[in-house]
Amino acid sequence: MQWVGRFILPSSLAVVATYVVLRFLCRRDLRARVAEDVDIPALSTSGRLVALGIASSAAILLGASAFKIALGLPTLVAALAVLVVILTRKRESPREVLADVSWSVLPLVAGLFVLVEGLQRAGAIGALTGLLHAAAATSVTATALAAGAVVAVASNLMNNLPAGLIAGLVVGDANVTPVVQSAVAIGVDLGPNLSVTGSLATILWLLAIRREGEDVSAWQFLRVGAVAMPVALVLALLGLLAQASV
Repeated sequence: MQWVGRFILPSSLAVVATYVVLRFLCRRDLRARVAEDVDIPALSTSGRLVALGIASSAAILLGASAFKIALGLPTLVAALAVLVVILTRKRESPREVLADVSWSVLPLVAGLFVLVEGLQRAGAIGALTGLLHAAAATSVTATALAAGAVVAVASNLMNNLPAGLIAGLVVGDANVTPVVQSAVAIGVDLGPNLSVTGSLATILWLLAIRREGEDVSAWQFLRVGAVAMPVALVLALLGLLAQASV
């Protein structure tokens, strides 16, 4: 509940701002007529089971987080449980599912963790910790705004997974106020909306839609992200500061 109280206003502002920007930028596409003779298929039983599994996974993750349990194992168990139920019902081999897994992403993720470890051993984490601590001692407001913006940009340069890990280490060691911590979290969350390389989720979604014959180029994504991300980021950070001052 402490998290909800701190982020309800920044999150609401970010969601509304992103919707408004997307609505404006995509106004021509949204005005297009939808063919009336399109046969929209009903969601299959397997599809409903997957939807139920996603909702259950979300509930399990929230529960694990509330009890301070590491999220990796609950996520894996929930996903495997859904997979087993669906494959058992359809009497299918897991071969097709395994073939659709984006295995090429796994080395990428492993490399990102290696990058974080390399920066830590090189002393970069310590240097950033000292810089953040000194800045926060001067001005919490300016530091929160700057930290959120810097982390947002860094998330696109190196992906938000290593950026978030590095930021978490730096924030923990610098012992800064909750406002600065929250600003960094906002930067990690909203920054990746700028480019296709910003987050692992975006990369996975691009792979998924390309398998379905659709495509979104890096330039198309950037043109929208260059407007949507800064607006949402600024409003969320300002909302955070406004909430903290109440």
